[in-house]
Amino acid sequence: MTAASPRRAVVLVSGGLDSATILAIAKSDGFEPYAISFDYGQRHRFELEAAGRVCATAGVKRHIVVPLDLRPFGGSALTDEIAVPKDRSDAQMASGGIPITYVPARNTIFLSVALGWAEVLGASDLFIGVNAVDYSGYPDCRPEYVAAFRQLAQLATKTGVEGTSNWEIHAPLIALGKADIIRRGIALGVDYGLTHSCYDPNPQGRACGHCDSCQLRLKGFADAGLTDPAPYS
Repeated sequence: MTAASPRRAVVLVSGGLDSATILAIAKSDGFEPYAISFDYGQRHRFELEAAGRVCATAGVKRHIVVPLDLRPFGGSALTDEIAVPKDRSDAQMASGGIPITYVPARNTIFLSVALGWAEVLGASDLFIGVNAVDYSGYPDCRPEYVAAFRQLAQLATKTGVEGTSNWEIHAPLIALGKADIIRRGIALGVDYGLTHSCYDPNPQGRACGHCDSCQLRLKGFADAGLTDPAPYS
């Protein structure tokens, strides 16, 4: 990597709407993106397939899928035989409780792996599509969490301790509502038809339209004055 080369960044790409947007933002900000996805034992493969489509279209430098099976832990409707909540009202989603779709410590696990790869690549920038708005309820999607992980990265890596890296955890969507995220992505040319957000799709990969993720996505497109291009059952 020469002095004139763009800065490398590792971008967490799940295949969903938010991660497709942050990938576009990373490129727009002048970074050379290296994408990382995780095969963590999620109940369906559609989001990983979407991650592949998004990365291929975005022209990332490299995309790796890390096998990291979290099913033995259980404890989440995304990795265990637990029913995915459907048709929850705005009030229920905003109640402040942590939903059963929370995967225990997932972002910490994923960011830690991404941190290791970034250090090997000579990168000191990680991008993650966490969002503290729209009733997410997840503890690892808050600004305090992102700030704490940045401090950890500085203390836990060779480059951080030796002072050759000033780690940054970029979370450009953290304070945006879903409609604003979609508008940002559209302005950057993101094709949301390539993405997959549903927690409980049918066997053909069509979104259910009733889980929290689908409802927030549909509302976001409606609020942005747009039609969601994802297929629904």
